[in-house]
Amino acid sequence: MHLKPLSKDAIPGALAKAERYRLLNEPGQAESICLDVLAVDPDHQPARVMLILALTDQFGEHPAAALQRARDILPHLHDAYERAYYAGLICERRARAQLAKGGHGSSQAAHEWLKDALQHYAEAETRRPSGNDDAILRWNACVRLLEQHPGAASADDSSARLLMLE
Repeated sequence: MHLKPLSKDAIPGALAKAERYRLLNEPGQAESICLDVLAVDPDHQPARVMLILALTDQFGEHPAAALQRARDILPHLHDAYERAYYAGLICERRARAQLAKGGHGSSQAAHEWLKDALQHYAEAETRRPSGNDDAILRWNACVRLLEQHPGAASADDSSARLLMLE
């Protein structure tokens, strides 16, 4: 069996379907569609962004593989703002997945991920287009999450560091 290519004319509709699959909590389907789009147009920036989002949607199930694949896309984003913003989003979503998973050291690991997210969002804020406060909104969400989990202090123990790499 082999994969069948999309036509370039089908890309907008395919990306709309990928977004719907994300909303239906089927990130694997969205990922597949993005890969189909990128097979036809390897430099399609909206497909790269959608792929990052679909991969981060999978952090609860496949954190290590999805994390690395999402990070590998970042250098291929043309815009410096988007590279910083989506780097922050990757870290923030990893932190949220870590908190949802729970377990020994998860709060500390999530805290480290959130600190990284805040650094990326701060960078994105300096590069943001006029009228785009998305990085500020994400920053505030991270700060609120840290406030909701005050016991999540920075960890020096190796178990928390291992959880961060999962």
